[in-house]
Amino acid sequence: MSSIPKISTDHRAILAAAVHAYLNAPVLASGQSPIEMEADFDRRRVSIIEEILKPMLSDFLSDAISLAEFKRRIDGINKQNQLWGFSGIKGQMFFNMLVRSATELGHVEELDHQLKATLREPVDDEGAASKLESFSDYVSKLGKTFVDNGGSVHSKPKIGSVPFFVSYFWQIQDRDVWPVFYTNSVQMIESLNLWQYSGDASVDYLAYKHLHESLTKMFSSIANKPFSLYDVEHVFWFRSGKLLGGESSKLSTSEGPAPSPPGQETNAAVLPVSYVPPIVEIIPRLALNDSVIQEIAKNSGTTPQVALEKSIHAAFTILGYETRGMGQGMGRVPDGLAIATEESYAILWDAKARAEGYRMGTDDRAIRQYIEKQSRGLRGIRNIYFLVVSSKFVDEFDEMIRSLKMETAVNEVCLMEADALVAVVDQKLRSTLDVSLGPDGIQRLFSSSGIITASHVIETLG
Repeated sequence: MSSIPKISTDHRAILAAAVHAYLNAPVLASGQSPIEMEADFDRRRVSIIEEILKPMLSDFLSDAISLAEFKRRIDGINKQNQLWGFSGIKGQMFFNMLVRSATELGHVEELDHQLKATLREPVDDEGAASKLESFSDYVSKLGKTFVDNGGSVHSKPKIGSVPFFVSYFWQIQDRDVWPVFYTNSVQMIESLNLWQYSGDASVDYLAYKHLHESLTKMFSSIANKPFSLYDVEHVFWFRSGKLLGGESSKLSTSEGPAPSPPGQETNAAVLPVSYVPPIVEIIPRLALNDSVIQEIAKNSGTTPQVALEKSIHAAFTILGYETRGMGQGMGRVPDGLAIATEESYAILWDAKARAEGYRMGTDDRAIRQYIEKQSRGLRGIRNIYFLVVSSKFVDEFDEMIRSLKMETAVNEVCLMEADALVAVVDQKLRSTLDVSLGPDGIQRLFSSSGIITASHVIETLG
């Protein structure tokens, strides 16, 4: 059973520091402070809820629109307004899996009934627990029946998505009562040793809700002004180094790389909370290739580029891929290959240690040659993705991506910021998550070309 420990004096001090760091943070690259940016973000959320989502949900619950129409509209609204992270695997993808499974089994009417019973706001905590328990049982049985009847295990709905999915709709009906069960918030609460995730949807969500109720009161007292459930979310996202609005809360300087997120500075007296091993955690520093990391690499008998390749290879190995390093001294080949055999896809990856960011056009000919060469050895693989990992990406890259997709065997060309790969490993290793390599997990990150950021990873896999 999950429980909420009493918030100790030590916890209060840590939480107070997190609140003050958020409230007093300086202006970001957007020209706004985090608190100003998130206030604008919340106003947009409230507007969408009141004008669109709440009436739409009411129409579904009252049978004014069909389940298929409701799913289609929810998908469209969240694609146009990325304000909740609902487009990820625990939101819209889970919804799609529910409908697909029920449709193939001929159980759409039952799913419609279950959703209407579950998504209508509970009258109290006991009602919330009952709804979560009942819906979790239904999802588990639906998934099992779907697989037993020949459905793919990767396409079945998973009960681990239930708390986020259901709480998203509850908070539409009353945002001051029902916090969204964000993976990031769960991870931050666990890292602060305030509470331990158990995997029981009803127990965990109510513990999460009660803790948020306590924190709104505590944070209001600390800040000497009212704090909402949204504000508590913002403090946790800021402390993790990302903001709900999508911008990094890390402060960049002209003198060197961004410092650690507020509250996460290196401190020998603080126990580590990251799930990421050092060989992967250092990837962003290696990709940035600054003078400090160059000296460290020299003292270690290597270079940042070689070390970066080694660390990325380790990251894909930890994630569960069949990996092959092909980089330095191997001619016109990518730096590595990661294969998900069961899921039938491969990732040809290249590492670029660049302080100023990577420009796609600089290696155009070489990239084409080694994609053509290596893809010939991947016959039988359904999808091939080409991935570049670097500190950041500059200049235009759309035309080159389009050209590579038309003229080579790769399905998509993805540009992954270094801290995004670290975020993937972190999401995979945390015990609260069930992240597969398949289309219901990590493969989803590579399903469309373009830049992959840490915020995108959290939204997709969280």
